[in-house]
Amino acid sequence: MIGSSRSLSEIARHEAKDEITDYTVYRRLSGIEKDGKLRQVFAKIAEMEWGHYRFWMKYLDIAEMRPDSLKVGFVLLLRRIFGAAFVIKYLEGAESAAIEKYRALERFIPRRDRKAFSRIIRDEEGHEQEFANRIQGIYLKYISFVVLGLADALVEIAGIHAGSLGIYDSTFLTGLAGIIAGAAASLSMASAAFAQAKQGFEGSPRRAAAYTGISYFISAIILASPYFMTKDIVAAMATSLVFGVSIIAFVSWYNSIMTGSRFRKDFSELAGIMLGATAALFLLGLIIRTVFGITI
Repeated sequence: MIGSSRSLSEIARHEAKDEITDYTVYRRLSGIEKDGKLRQVFAKIAEMEWGHYRFWMKYLDIAEMRPDSLKVGFVLLLRRIFGAAFVIKYLEGAESAAIEKYRALERFIPRRDRKAFSRIIRDEEGHEQEFANRIQGIYLKYISFVVLGLADALVEIAGIHAGSLGIYDSTFLTGLAGIIAGAAASLSMASAAFAQAKQGFEGSPRRAAAYTGISYFISAIILASPYFMTKDIVAAMATSLVFGVSIIAFVSWYNSIMTGSRFRKDFSELAGIMLGATAALFLLGLIIRTVFGITI
């Protein structure tokens, strides 16, 4: 919400900071991008952002504004870790927010500058469309298979650990059960993903299977690792669940960027399912242990 008490100079100072930061981000991205067409897109947008920066600077009595180095570094880090597809979706979300913000600011702009300001809004809308067009041709099709592998592993392996603890009362056996179950389930999930991908999927079924199986097994190893580090049941289970919730938070955040889904909704649903399954299977394990008199 843009407060009516803000002066034009205050708005200009904030917006100039944002624009010089965006200019620096796009200029740096154009310098490291290997895809020629995408590099041109980043360079073109950087030039536009520079023009926007100059528009806001005319309302200020300072010569220049320095970019937000933390934001620049953060976006470049995202690019290096997650690739161009992810950072494009991240920036696309930022462009959408910028469009709404500028529309709210329009009433603060002097009448003589309204035409130039309208061009800035059209530029931002053009950026969003540029990204929407480019994302179609970038490696994005396998994301759903990675998320599928991670999500299934978090629920299933956490549940297996809880049930095994209830039965065995041994952290080592619990961790081992999770690894074995994870290996078997990752192969099963990979086979299912392969079969699914053969039904009209545009990408490689083998690659889809690999992403599903590998993401599942990696999650299983992460969740099982605390059980090999301590014999304390409570500490092992708590640490494993913290790892699980952390992975869920990451997957939900990543998915919200890539697909536009709601982070809180995805996170709360998946975390609730994992924790609920853990509690239910731990209780079931205790019942089985009591009924059959297991003393391991």
